[in-house]
Amino acid sequence: QLQLVESGGGLVQPGGSLRLSCAASGRPLDYYNIGWFRPAPGKEREGVSCISNSDSRTYYADSVKGRFTISRDNAKNTVYLQMNNLKPEDTALYYCAAVRRPFRRCVLTEEYDYWGQGTQVTVSS
Repeated sequence: QLQLVESGGGLVQPGGSLRLSCAASGRPLDYYNIGWFRPAPGKEREGVSCISNSDSRTYYADSVKGRFTISRDNAKNTVYLQMNNLKPEDTALYYCAAVRRPFRRCVLTEEYDYWGQGTQVTVSS
């Protein structure tokens, strides 16, 4: 069973930065696509970013493009989300999730099978 634990959230001023981590245990992440999600008004959640397993190809929502960077370190079984130039509207509980899709590109709209408990990001002056 794959387990995911997020960390790195906190309170930051607008324009500041945070790096979220998603640490996996129980299975190696090599064949898993990983996504970061947050709740959004009017829908269950918003896909923020994802990274593919084989070629580490990335995808970003328009709302974070150019500000967030997702990366993975399979040796550490961890995925990161570097968040720069944070805005108050980025305030949310951020979840990482995993789905096993060997050699397939990540997609934020599909069902992810494993979820962490979330880490809170608050952007406020």
